[in-house]
Amino acid sequence: MPRYKLEIEYDGRGFAGWQSQAQELTIQDAMEEAVLRINGEPATVQAAGRTDAGVHATGQVAHVDLVKDWEPFVLCNALNANLRPHRVAVVAAELAAADFHARFSAVKRHYLFRILNRRAPPALDKGQVWHVPVKLDAEAMHEAAQVLVGNHDFTTFRAAQCQAQSPIKTLDRLDVMRFGEFIEIHAEARSFLHNQVRSMVGSLKLVGDGRWNRRDLKRALDMKDRAECGPVAPPDGLYLIKVSY
Repeated sequence: MPRYKLEIEYDGRGFAGWQSQAQELTIQDAMEEAVLRINGEPATVQAAGRTDAGVHATGQVAHVDLVKDWEPFVLCNALNANLRPHRVAVVAAELAAADFHARFSAVKRHYLFRILNRRAPPALDKGQVWHVPVKLDAEAMHEAAQVLVGNHDFTTFRAAQCQAQSPIKTLDRLDVMRFGEFIEIHAEARSFLHNQVRSMVGSLKLVGDGRWNRRDLKRALDMKDRAECGPVAPPDGLYLIKVSY
């Protein structure tokens, strides 16, 4: 059975995350229903990152084994026709090696978190940014963020229901940049703990509004205690933008 690598874009609103669940609609469910219609039999669509409810993607990667060969362009069109009306699109497809695995072959995941930092609420980006009306100091956020870069025990920034075997991760990048009314936070690592990015962003917001400083963030990290984490940022502004192999 040929294996295909898919690049997928989706709006996470209205979905209970990527991973299939018994009672709620997920992106995996939508993908596997579309695959069933063109494949004639069920097939599992495995993703690089099991994003949470409300989290978006512009560069999710998945793989699927199909019963016949498809031209990539035709496969994209067929899947997209069967994904309607869901806000999910297959933007690229290619034949992959038999041992390629979207999750386990990945060497780095790239996330973007978008904050709309102005008094007025979003009219066009509602549900796709975190609206923070209080002025944030993006430079202070960036400076503080660097204490989290590197190999650390991220227990403080790990959800209680996280299933990872170890809280120790290596964070390769955590940059905070302002572009007018928008603040972008870029995070890169081989893998992340459950809710790690949103937890880090929520704590950085406390730095941005002056309630925390760099030392406070370092102390929270060193405490290895979930209770020391700032409020977790909402999923609205989080995007999986790229997976490197």
